[in-house]
Amino acid sequence: MVEQVSVFLENTTGRLAELTRALGDAGINMRALMVADTTEFGVVRIICDTPRRAVKVLDDAGFGASLTEVLAVEVPDRPGGLADVLEALQADGINVEYAYCFVEPSGDAAIDILRVDEPDRAREALARAGIALVDASALYEAD
Repeated sequence: MVEQVSVFLENTTGRLAELTRALGDAGINMRALMVADTTEFGVVRIICDTPRRAVKVLDDAGFGASLTEVLAVEVPDRPGGLADVLEALQADGINVEYAYCFVEPSGDAAIDILRVDEPDRAREALARAGIALVDASALYEAD
């Protein structure tokens, strides 16, 4: 499992810029960002280089931040890679609550971030399908 920074954010002009500036000024590097929004609020999900420190920085800046455990799956950067992952989970009846992806700087693989309803079963299903999970240490420093 990897730690994702989750932030409940009001949907107002400039609020996302303030959040990203707080992280940038603290020297925290984001690897991936996903925003799910409605007209009044949004949930920002971030994979960054120091997630625990990011939560502290954001809390100190007045943002409600928390850590959420998610799966990180390495998938060859090719058409159908994500479908293979999702089909392996579907075969075991595991629900994906949300997902987002980013490509590694080398360009050889994509990292799919998944929040699932049954993480332990999901890890087993993915292992049976030969799909590699990414260790947190490959994405960020322990902090």
